[in-house]
Amino acid sequence: MFDGTFRKPVDTAVKPIGAFLRKTKLTPDHLTILGLLVGVGAAVAIGFGRLWLGLALVILAGLPDLLDGALAKATGTSSQRGAFFDSTVDRVTDSLLLGGIGWHFALTEDPRLVLLPFAVASTSSIISYQRAKAESLGIDAKGGLMERAERIIAICIGLAFNVLLIPILWLMLVLTAITAVQRFAKVWNAADVAPVTAAKIEMRRSRRQSRRVARTERRRTHVPRRKQ
Repeated sequence: MFDGTFRKPVDTAVKPIGAFLRKTKLTPDHLTILGLLVGVGAAVAIGFGRLWLGLALVILAGLPDLLDGALAKATGTSSQRGAFFDSTVDRVTDSLLLGGIGWHFALTEDPRLVLLPFAVASTSSIISYQRAKAESLGIDAKGGLMERAERIIAICIGLAFNVLLIPILWLMLVLTAITAVQRFAKVWNAADVAPVTAAKIEMRRSRRQSRRVARTERRRTHVPRRKQ
C-alpha cells in the first residue's frame, strides 16, 4: 500500500543522494550487503531484549535498502541480477527480524508465543511467492493492506513500545492473511489466460497451422506416378 503510494516521491527525494554516492566506489550490491549485516545485528539485539537498539538498527538497515536503487539508477547499473539479489536479501532480513522477535519471546514471554512471529513470517512468504509467481506469468500482483513497508513500520512501532509488540504482531498476522487473500483474488481474476500462457498457446497454434499448411502444400504439389 505504502510502496505504491510513496514510491515515486521517495525515489525523487533520494535521487540526489544516489548521484552523490556515485562519486564513491560503492556499488548497489555493497549497500545491499551492508543492509543485510545491519539487519543481522538488529535481529541479535532484539533476541537479547535490546529492543531500542534493535529499533535503531532496523531503521539503519532500511537506509541502504532505500539507497541501493538510487545508486543503481545514478550509475546506470540497474539489472535483473541486482533486483533479484536485493529482493532475496529483503526476504532474509525479514526472516531474521521475526526470528529475533521469536527468540526474545522464548526468553522473556510464554514460549508458545514463538509461534506468532513464525506465523507472520510464513504468511508473509505466501504473499511474496504470490507476487513472484504472478509476475512470472506476466500478471501484476502488487498491492494489499500489509506489504513489506507496512510490516517494517509495524515492527518498528512494536519495538518502540514494547507493550504493543504482541498485539501488533497479531494485527500483522491478520492483515497479512487478508493481503494474501487480496492478491489471490487479484491474480485469479486476471489469470483466465495469463499473457505468458496465452503466448505459448498461440505459439502452439501457429505451429500446428504451419504443419497443416505444409501438408496441404505437399499434397497439391505431389505428382502421382503414371501406370506402366
